[in-house]
Amino acid sequence: MTTLVTLTGTGVPHPAPGRAGPGALVRHGDVALQFDAGRATVLRLAEAGCEPHALTALFVTHTHSDHLTGLADVVMTRWITGLLHPVAPLPIVAVGGSAARFVERMLEPYDDDIAVRMEHVQPTAPTYDLRTIAATATPTTVWTSDDGDVRVDAVAVHHEPVRDAVAYRVTTPDGVVVVSGDTRVCDEVLELSRGADVVVHEACRSRAMAESIAGTPFERIFDYHADTVALGALARDAGIGHLVLTHLIPSPPDAVAVAAFADDVRAGGYDGELTVGDDLTTVTIG
Repeated sequence: MTTLVTLTGTGVPHPAPGRAGPGALVRHGDVALQFDAGRATVLRLAEAGCEPHALTALFVTHTHSDHLTGLADVVMTRWITGLLHPVAPLPIVAVGGSAARFVERMLEPYDDDIAVRMEHVQPTAPTYDLRTIAATATPTTVWTSDDGDVRVDAVAVHHEPVRDAVAYRVTTPDGVVVVSGDTRVCDEVLELSRGADVVVHEACRSRAMAESIAGTPFERIFDYHADTVALGALARDAGIGHLVLTHLIPSPPDAVAVAAFADDVRAGGYDGELTVGDDLTTVTIG
């Protein structure tokens, strides 16, 4: 058996052709775990051969809109397609507080649509299984598959002023996958990533663009994302097998811009396998 890691979105709030909102799908056998659900996640899942009804659980990293605009779509689509694919309510793992509140309120704008569909054909209302966790300074197990083969740990990261942001580490019989969510380069992700086979990490060219963004709002925005050069040093120090860059800031318009992300990481000292992600980039472990 193998573990597949697929990027369901590599974009940012500013739209870019071909880049859906941030998200990553980790599959091992019948277990399919989705991390975040940015815009167009449902379409990318379908393209990856894993529609919402096939998901085992979904994990929220934090409450920035670009990571969550597709979450209600995942739940509503799973509900609507339940007539063909009956499934249990989708477990959604989120930090208690703002992330949990978002999940609890996300279907409210659809109440009229839900009522009409229930009048017409749907036998019950859409449901999900919200499981709240704490954002802790050391990794804590937050989810385990029924057979115990797949485990997910979470740790608090540094995306201040956003509170309660977490990264996740998925352990399968094939190896370890880390999904950073949004964060500065930090010791928490370094420790979470030690010896990982694949790390899916956000990437921002903040150092390279420091002069051009000085004195603009982007200087503050870039400050709470992961600088690509510093990320290269983290990947080197953590002994990461394969570093996959996502949530690319700024979205690269051409091959030259893509290569610049890779050059930054190499300048930080990482010489392992490196991929600058595109939507539906898939990495196999095992």
